[in-house]
Amino acid sequence: MTTAKDLFIIALHLGSPDRPVGQGDLSLALAGAELVDLVTAGAVSLDGDRIVPDRGPTADDRLLAEAAAALEGQTPYERVEDWLWRRGRDLADSYQAALEEDGELRPGRRGLFPSGADRVEPADTPSRRHALDRWEGGEPVLVALASAAGVPGSRPGDAPGSGDEAVTTVLLAVGDAVMELEAVRQRRAIENAAFANVWRGP
Repeated sequence: MTTAKDLFIIALHLGSPDRPVGQGDLSLALAGAELVDLVTAGAVSLDGDRIVPDRGPTADDRLLAEAAAALEGQTPYERVEDWLWRRGRDLADSYQAALEEDGELRPGRRGLFPSGADRVEPADTPSRRHALDRWEGGEPVLVALASAAGVPGSRPGDAPGSGDEAVTTVLLAVGDAVMELEAVRQRRAIENAAFANVWRGP
């Protein structure tokens, strides 16, 4: 299992209709999780905040291999933040579909996202137990990504806790991207409220 799949399972396991995980937030965190795994595997390195593809081992996981294939292979290399936004588009949907196909999810009573129609939950599999072991053990990267995505039970503002400078750079970029997404949401809400007031009149 990859960090991204572990993160998705944890988000689904701990999420609830009362405290759903935002699909956009999770998608950004999933893109960050993929990049962390690629860095750890030696498939990429960072030059500052630029992602430099290396001739590392090929990823066994299909989605992680797709992520590696999507990297910009020529200079100027892509910035981490730009990667998160590009790769993260609808990425949570891709992970849900992949995990359902692999039998890791089953129909459930709760949905992951506020607007999600499909209600699924993690199946009782070794992958679920592995993800929970990482979570309950306080694995720093998984905890930091879950915190950035707003997974219930995580502590907002948790430090990345990684001794790897490249991994820390990715985790901080995920946090910044999620905050930027929230700022966009708030701005749109204010604009929509102002527009509604204009039509409502005095």
